Amino acid sequence: MPLGGTIMSISTADFKNGLTIEVDHAIWRIVEFQHVKPGKGGAFVRSKLKNLRTGAVQEKTFRAGAKMELAEISQATMQYLYNDGSNYVFMNTETYDQVSIPNEQMKNAAKYLLENMEVSVTSFGNEILGVEVPNTVTLTVKETEPGIRGDTATGGSKPATMETGLVVQVPFFVNADDKLIINTQDGSYVSRA
Repeated sequence: MPLGGTIMSISTADFKNGLTIEVDHAIWRIVEFQHVKPGKGGAFVRSKLKNLRTGAVQEKTFRAGAKMELAEISQATMQYLYNDGSNYVFMNTETYDQVSIPNEQMKNAAKYLLENMEVSVTSFGNEILGVEVPNTVTLTVKETEPGIRGDTATGGSKPATMETGLVVQVPFFVNADDKLIINTQDGSYVSRA
């Protein structure tokens, strides 16, 4: 029995990358899959699945034609309002409803959040599964060692602490108060803003 909304059964023949399924009381997003027909024995589907509650990626094998529940995931655009010390508070931009997400559940997204930033909040029924920030964000350098004039040719880097507390390796020419574009997928410096 699914934990969220409507029950809809699918089989391995319906697999698509990005599809969300419920297996063993966990919600999984299909990252990739491959139908395998060995010379002997029955066909099966080898898949790589991401647990939407924990973020862990696991490989699972299913018999061809195996049935499972489709997990109905919803995404809402929400605006980050503030952190009250133990929760991050977001507001749905369409309904103006507010939701609180515990600090522990924010994982990596917290390092990129600025007040009033719009994010995508993923939920399953009434359970919030996670927060997705944009692929790149513009953050201000809070502190870094001063740049060394003429040392741009070596292509080296130095650590810089951003306004959110995130530490990023940046080129030597970057100074405090510079606005930088940061890739949220791997926390790397992209360019000056």
